[in-house]
Amino acid sequence: MTRARKALIDLSSTSYYHLIARCVRRAFLCGEDKYTGKNFDHRRRWLVERMKLLSSVFAIDIAAYAIMSNHYHMVVKVNRKEAINWSDDEVITRWYRLYKGSPVIDRYLQEQVLSEAERSLVSELITKWRARLYDISWYMKNLNEYIAKKANKEDDCTGKYWEGRYKSQALLDEVALLSCMAYVDLNPIRAHIAKKLEESDFTSIQERLKQFEVSRAGSSPQKHREAERNPSQPKLLKPFGSCNKGNTLPFSLLSYFSLVDWTGRHIYLKQSGYIEKEDSDILVLLNIKEATWLDMVKSYGRHYANFVGARSKLKAHAAKNDVSWYKGVG
Repeated sequence: MTRARKALIDLSSTSYYHLIARCVRRAFLCGEDKYTGKNFDHRRRWLVERMKLLSSVFAIDIAAYAIMSNHYHMVVKVNRKEAINWSDDEVITRWYRLYKGSPVIDRYLQEQVLSEAERSLVSELITKWRARLYDISWYMKNLNEYIAKKANKEDDCTGKYWEGRYKSQALLDEVALLSCMAYVDLNPIRAHIAKKLEESDFTSIQERLKQFEVSRAGSSPQKHREAERNPSQPKLLKPFGSCNKGNTLPFSLLSYFSLVDWTGRHIYLKQSGYIEKEDSDILVLLNIKEATWLDMVKSYGRHYANFVGARSKLKAHAAKNDVSWYKGVG
């Protein structure tokens, strides 16, 4: 049964979400279409550029992404508190970067004298825009509409471009967040499109690896060690940090690289997307058994539906929403 979006996005329970949107037509979102012979790789750049533009406007950070041939994945964090703390003028400035404004707001910005009714309208509009600027549905609406219109124009056609509403998963704890990010970043390996993380085009982990390698290139041994202690990270992706650093992913960047690489080497050992197997003790930091972790990532799509987390988290969240059961509990 389809759930109302308000029942799926609960910022009081978690600020992290996995988002998926799938193309409805056989003509690809991106990549090479074997039926027409056309290549649509440039549409991947459209998506990445639009995602980052929107994240610079919305109070929504990108933690991970993967752009595939007919769908894409994103892991995002909603910064509601940040949006609440924006000044009224900042809300207006951000909104005007994407949407047409309002005559009464224009008069407010010009410091013209406003009636009491107009001041009330200004306040209402700013309150509405502020809420929309940390709303995942508004973020996804803007992203998908922009890509659909641009692709339809390029294909010289009309009609639906996306399969339907985007899908969302609430990531209720740290292990859920990291397993989802690893699952997203390993998409090209799993699909046999790439054999190494560095070759996984249009993924967040490739972008992070490139940024890290650039920061180490040609540096002295001392600077090399400093780069590993404080690695350079992409400006428009949510940075890795630690549990003690605010507004960062609660894990170190190098540990995440190791975790995803180790996971890929184990899960895809016998597949054409093979990465050589190598032992790693990174999961000690997660306090989770290796077999459990590997099963979570390998069978991620089958284990969970709209909510991801430990059984205790899923049970508590189900009870909170007056639901008897969530997939992943039993």
